[in-house]
Amino acid sequence: MPLDLTPGPRRHTFPESVSITALAETLSALANAEGGEVLIGVSPGGREITGLRHPQAAADRVFQAVLRIQPPLVLPMPRTVQRGGLPVLRVLVPAGLPHVYSLDGRYLTRQGSRNAPLEAARLRRLLVERGQVQFESLIPPDSALEDLDEAQVEAYRAVLGVDESLPDVLQQRGCAGRDPQGVLRPTYAGLLLFGRQPQRWLPSASILAARFPGATFGEAFLKQEIRGSLPQQLRLAEAFLRDNLRRVVRVEGLAHHEAWEYPFEAVRELLVNAVAHREYNQQGDCVHLNLFADHLEVHSPGGLPGPVTLDNLLEARYSRNPVIVQVLSDLGFVERLGYGLDRVVAALRQAGLPPPHFEEVAGSFRARLFGATPAAPLPDVSAYRGLGLNPRQEKLVAYLAQNRRITNREYQQLCPEVHPETLRRDLADLSRRGLLMKMGAKRGTYYVLKPR
Repeated sequence: MPLDLTPGPRRHTFPESVSITALAETLSALANAEGGEVLIGVSPGGREITGLRHPQAAADRVFQAVLRIQPPLVLPMPRTVQRGGLPVLRVLVPAGLPHVYSLDGRYLTRQGSRNAPLEAARLRRLLVERGQVQFESLIPPDSALEDLDEAQVEAYRAVLGVDESLPDVLQQRGCAGRDPQGVLRPTYAGLLLFGRQPQRWLPSASILAARFPGATFGEAFLKQEIRGSLPQQLRLAEAFLRDNLRRVVRVEGLAHHEAWEYPFEAVRELLVNAVAHREYNQQGDCVHLNLFADHLEVHSPGGLPGPVTLDNLLEARYSRNPVIVQVLSDLGFVERLGYGLDRVVAALRQAGLPPPHFEEVAGSFRARLFGATPAAPLPDVSAYRGLGLNPRQEKLVAYLAQNRRITNREYQQLCPEVHPETLRRDLADLSRRGLLMKMGAKRGTYYVLKPR
């Protein structure tokens, strides 16, 4: 796919010789606006791809630029892409960053395709919208780099594929900072992500996982307190889920297959979301994972952050802990943008389960997943196998084997990613082949399976 080189409010192009100051100005301006991208190896104005002779040197220049910005701007790793046979460095600045960023005391934003000073009124509004200094960026008392697990940091550096020293990697990624005496020390984010014993500073930074035999709280069938660094906690929580989620039989198209009682990726997404976005300065409670006979709950301390509400939860792009989110993203646990809750909704819908329920309760965020209601014996759909039905039509037949009728609108809800005209043709094809009977007329039209 061709790379769009047109400069604009969310895109800026630079040749390889770009100065660190010019890079820092544009990166801070994009961060104070709606995010965007910087392309290095492209002539000014995006007229020509000039390429890079030294891609690593260009990436190093980006790292130097972000360190000049206050607070340090934590970005996804720059990526070298080939366009027109030439390497171009692509630097992404996510939208919804939590800070207001300055360069040498100046606050910039984007106006069209150029950088411009933030007007005083807009600066004040942005400061209110984005909140104050993030807890994860503070330096805990009595912490030292020796409190970090060097093996975990080294593994992270290997994932990034950079040559910088471990202290430089930590500082560039917001996991370490200098105290008033100039000594480099880990931040709370650094301790949570790589600490040998992060609970020494944050005793409640853990996951309490439990499986209850009934539908309500009672004597736990199994309980496990999961501690360690955040990546370690997530891996142990996944192991708990694999040991304690039940296996059930579901209909998928015309086949019966065994699956987890809840889509594993949905539960994993809820756990990653809870760990990444919880309010770590709110001590006294941990993340809770509770498995019941008929539902599952994940509790995360702290309400929804910033502009995120229950109404915009699936579309919002904001993080209380951008450093933690970015490092977990680098390690493959979570996508950088968004909460990922839209993926939870999609996974449950695909599995034929009820939608999740999200709520704020007593200063915490709670997500609930519900299991399938007790059903009649699985329908016999063997008569429809081998008829060359497409996957959508198989899903439709399986639905009608369990439900008496279906409307065009219900079929669209069953296959929300498919164009309505395609679904209309599916229905017409099944009717023509004598598998469906069309009943009613106009808005009252519905379809039923023809007995076989």
